[in-house]
Order: sequence, then C-alpha cells, then structure tokens
Amino acid sequence: MTGESVHAPFEASAGDPKHAARATRSAGRKMRSLLLDAASPLFRERGLSGTAITDIAAAADAFPSQITYYFRTKEALFVECACRELLYLARATEQAALKARTPRDYTHALAQTVTASDSVAFFAEALTLTRRRQDLAPLVERTIERLHGEGARAYASQVARHGWRSLRAPDESSRRFWAVAIGIMLEGYAMGRSPEALCAEMLRVLGEQAKSTGDATRLRLVEDAASNSNEEG
Repeated sequence: MTGESVHAPFEASAGDPKHAARATRSAGRKMRSLLLDAASPLFRERGLSGTAITDIAAAADAFPSQITYYFRTKEALFVECACRELLYLARATEQAALKARTPRDYTHALAQTVTASDSVAFFAEALTLTRRRQDLAPLVERTIERLHGEGARAYASQVARHGWRSLRAPDESSRRFWAVAIGIMLEGYAMGRSPEALCAEMLRVLGEQAKSTGDATRLRLVEDAASNSNEEG
C-alpha cells in the first residue's frame, strides 16, 4: 500500500465532511493494522534493536513517515505489537480450552496453548522496555487489565457451564494464571526449556484450579461423613 491510498478517502468524499472523516479514520485503522502485522514478526525474529523502521515500512509497503505518524517511535510500535499479540494469544487460549470437560483438561489446554507460543516472552520484553519508558506504561496497564478481565469472564463462564466448584474467585484465578505463565516463560526461555517442559512446569505450579461436579459430590460426602463421625464421638 502506498501513501496515496491512505489519502484517497479525502478526494472521494470531499462533498461530505462526515463521510470523509469516517473514511479517514477507517483508512487510518487499516494502515495501523498493516504496520502492526508487518512489525510483529520482524520484532519477534530480530528484536527491537535489530529491526529498523525502514524494514517495517518495506514489509508493510508503506513509508517510514507513516510509522512515526501513527506510532511516534519504534519503541511505541514494539510495545503495541507485543500487547496485541498477547491479547491474540489469550483469545486463542480460551478457544482451545472450550472443549475441555474437566477442570484438569481445561487448565492443561490453557497451559499448552500459552507455552507453545512466544507471545508471552514478547510481551515480557515490552514490560522491560516500559520500565525505562514510562510514557508507554498506560498501554501495558490497559492490556493487563483487559487480559485479566477477559480471562476471569471466560473462566467464570466455564465454571458455570460445567457446574464446577472453583477453588478461587475467577479474577484471582485469571491473575494467578497469567502471573505464573509470565514467570515460567521468562525463566524457561532463559534456560532453553522446551514448550513441553514449560507446560509441565506451569501445570505443577498452578495445581488444581477447580473440582468437577463428581469431585465436588465426593468431597461433600467425605465432609458429611467426617462431620457425622465427629458428632457421634
């Protein structure tokens, strides 16, 4: 795409200011998306320092000036790419877990999907970057809150759907899951661990998240039996 196509809506709708404004916003969103799509694989492969703005522009068939217009700096583009990729991963993770019929299968599907991707490690680099660039911190903060909020809703929906008994509140479960994921992925990448090893470690640390209907029923029977025994004694 060239710079001329971004400005085409102005010319096509010059007689209708409202339509022109909407078309301009639409063209802007499309260009931002194209730049993010082009930048993400380059950043993941080469890192921030190894990726030049001209490389990204060439991959997106755009001009370097368009990158600075929409994102201001390469660092801001890097952080936005990492945030978007993490939210994409979260969506894919929940989709992968929809077929789970037990709490154990659900947690395994989540962990397996997360550890098969480098999106968490990518996001961790963005976290490190924002420590030095506090102007980029709000985007990371919004991403984390959205991650936790959507994760909590998805988990609560599964618990209600299957009648599981969660051992923690949905919000606590979501925040704990992603905190464990980020920590284990960072440590694992530094030590060269395989996705399988990372998944196994995540499952070990997370432990049991909820009990299925059958497990809950058996638990109540054991609790009732223990209570009756204490009363008789």
